[in-house]
Amino acid sequence: MALDVPALDGVDRNTLREQSLHKLREAISSGQLAPGTRLIETELSDALSVSRGTLREALRHLVQEGLVVSGERGRLLVRALTPSEIRDIFAVRRSLETLAVETLCEMPERGDVVQALRESLNKLRDTEQNLADLVEADLGFHRHLCQLTGNETLVQSWQHISGLTRATISRSGQELALRNIDWKRHVPIVDAIEAGDVDRARDVVRSHMRETTERIVALLEE
Repeated sequence: MALDVPALDGVDRNTLREQSLHKLREAISSGQLAPGTRLIETELSDALSVSRGTLREALRHLVQEGLVVSGERGRLLVRALTPSEIRDIFAVRRSLETLAVETLCEMPERGDVVQALRESLNKLRDTEQNLADLVEADLGFHRHLCQLTGNETLVQSWQHISGLTRATISRSGQELALRNIDWKRHVPIVDAIEAGDVDRARDVVRSHMRETTERIVALLEE
């Protein structure tokens, strides 16, 4: 199993685990480790230059995140998401982010919130970035929506499905991914929050998620 990643050496065990986890997430999201790929410990530990113990810890995290599943005889495989599962993931995101914008709209002082969100949007406008960086900027904006509410349970719930979200968007191909994460699609969300218009913010988020979901599912079902 050839992974195009630099060796992880010269750092402590915890850092090695986190870096291994990051590299594996990237490989899964980019499709370098395609859905259905069997993850063989010896090959991955050699590719990352880490111990099998460190690798196992990283793989356990990926199982918890839903990016990796256990198949026959305990073999670990990169999870292949069905259209139904993708709809479920984005339905949860839609509910979480609807709660986020409702909370933000009801804040009496929203100036700092709006400024922070517009700064997040600026990262999406940087056309010099590669697709992976733009996907991270997109997720960063939506994560920020949740973080600015101050509701830690909301943030943790959103974070729990962020790996699956990242993989779904990245695997949809560059053309569709760029359409879905276009910064202009996010402006109405910020505008509605700035106006304190709960109904409009709710409708914009729901429409945003529904459109993204159906585009990705339509591609899978072609």
